[in-house]
Amino acid sequence: MNHRNFIILLLFLNLSAFTQNKKHDLETEKLRALKELEETGRILAQTKAQKKATLGQLNAIKKQINGKERLIGSISSEVDLLEVEIQELQLISDAMSEDLKAIKEEYAAMIYAASKTSVKQDRLLFLFSSKTFDQLVMRLKYLQQYADARKEQVVQIDKVKQALLKQKAQIEEKKLLKQGLLSDKLIENENLIQLKNNQDKVAKELSIKEKELKKEIKEKKKSVDKLNKLIADMVQKEIEESRKKAELEAKKNSKINKTIETKTGQITLTPETKEISTTFAHAKGKLPWPTIHGFISQPFGKHPHPILKHVIIDNLGVEIQTNKDEQVRVVSDGKVTAVASVPGMNQVVMVQHGEYFTVYARLKTVTVKTGQIVKFKDEIGLVYTDSDGVTELQFQVWKNSERQNPEDWLLKK
Repeated sequence: MNHRNFIILLLFLNLSAFTQNKKHDLETEKLRALKELEETGRILAQTKAQKKATLGQLNAIKKQINGKERLIGSISSEVDLLEVEIQELQLISDAMSEDLKAIKEEYAAMIYAASKTSVKQDRLLFLFSSKTFDQLVMRLKYLQQYADARKEQVVQIDKVKQALLKQKAQIEEKKLLKQGLLSDKLIENENLIQLKNNQDKVAKELSIKEKELKKEIKEKKKSVDKLNKLIADMVQKEIEESRKKAELEAKKNSKINKTIETKTGQITLTPETKEISTTFAHAKGKLPWPTIHGFISQPFGKHPHPILKHVIIDNLGVEIQTNKDEQVRVVSDGKVTAVASVPGMNQVVMVQHGEYFTVYARLKTVTVKTGQIVKFKDEIGLVYTDSDGVTELQFQVWKNSERQNPEDWLLKK
């Protein structure tokens, strides 16, 4: 192989390693998008069963659109990567063709030289005309090496031919894969257009129900206010109880009666609760979802209403839309501090993790009791499904009396 082709081969090997890593990332992303589409597809089917447009249906369609766009993007990247691979394979194929041509030319020259030698002088004469024994041995070695070289050239030509055929087969295989992906992309684009048409249709139907939607917002705000008061009261209660407990413990362990220093508005941690709190804090961004299936249908904090103009929603946590009768699980070790019923929020469970609290609202059933110690991923109940066929859990995270964005805490799907 000449110097130029050697450099091409090294370049190909480096690019090949890069494309393999990139291909793995794309396949992972594609599988993630397909899983998300399958999951949201089931949830969407449940909302459609009620035969009327709902916000839950709109949210599921939006999530499907997002998943389709991600899938199409992944397919496009795969197509681009395959094109790079085809170009790489073609480059090495061209280099191998040049090498094969050069080897054949060398072999032809060798055969021609051998034929001239056999005509001009007999090999035996060549050997026996040696003046010394050493010269005879050297000529024998030369003839053997020459014969071996010719055999090696034949073997090399065959090897390069086989490798070249393999390269060409790989190129054809990549081209077929590329064509298949382009067909998939076309189908997914058509599906995306259909989803967007459905989204427009549902949004149009919902916009007609402006009065009904505004009424729902008012009722929901009342429910949220009641839930917020419940959380605030429970947090304050736990802060006060932890302070009293810490002071009592300090008095027991001290000869001098004195109060310990506590921070206003914060849980006073014991060594045990401090460990639980630290474990929870270190799990930020890695907490499991409270439901195995589902997607965030309404984000944390202030955001515009999906239908009503100039209407801002302020969410204390996140809404997770999921399957009917989906199980709810606690996201970290802790203690159940409240099990309550809040109008509009159904059953509510509040779990304390040291100075942190997690809240699970809109539960259909609850399987834990106040004061119960719960472990990571323990089941605490089932999600409630409303009259529109929408199954949605509200999940909140608090640090003392300060609300947190749950998306910052949950593991990214």
